[in-house]
Amino acid sequence: MGNCNSSAIWVSSHVLEWGTIQLVSTARGLCGVAFPWSDPVAFAMWLHSRFGDRPWKNPRPGSAEEALHKRALLQLEEYFAGYRRAFDLPLDLTTGTAFQQAVWSALLAIPYGQTRSYREVAQAVGRPSAVRAVGQANRANQLPVIVPCHRVIGSDGELRGYGGRDGAEVKSRLLKFEQLFMRFSADS
Repeated sequence: MGNCNSSAIWVSSHVLEWGTIQLVSTARGLCGVAFPWSDPVAFAMWLHSRFGDRPWKNPRPGSAEEALHKRALLQLEEYFAGYRRAFDLPLDLTTGTAFQQAVWSALLAIPYGQTRSYREVAQAVGRPSAVRAVGQANRANQLPVIVPCHRVIGSDGELRGYGGRDGAEVKSRLLKFEQLFMRFSADS
């Protein structure tokens, strides 16, 4: 597994009307988001496995890191309000292996409100037989919603795998949410 090459890690926690989230970034960009449905123990283990014992800092007021966290927060709020379909944030995907990074890049190409099967993602990254590995890369994605792993479903249309508490229910809600706003904007 790869490690971020940045020596500093910035972590911020934010209480929103729909729950508390944590944002994690390096000098390269945002590399982690923990939502209310995320498994807090798994997220802490990921932080430790990727960054070791390096100190985690709160972004300083007025810093570039604080600006990134504020921008990410605003874009997440816009997404959940139905106003944003794609995120425009610098991302640090180097927390994953080369294969995971390829999968995450393929996920970024899945349009809002649409889905792809694990097989289609495997084909998109040039590894058509790596369907299970695509599932594992989705599971390792620490930027849910921003890197839309919720848009990946089984070839039979079934919802499979989504991290955190009530994963399948959260995945279903995110997909229904996007499809609702797709129809709403088409009617406008």
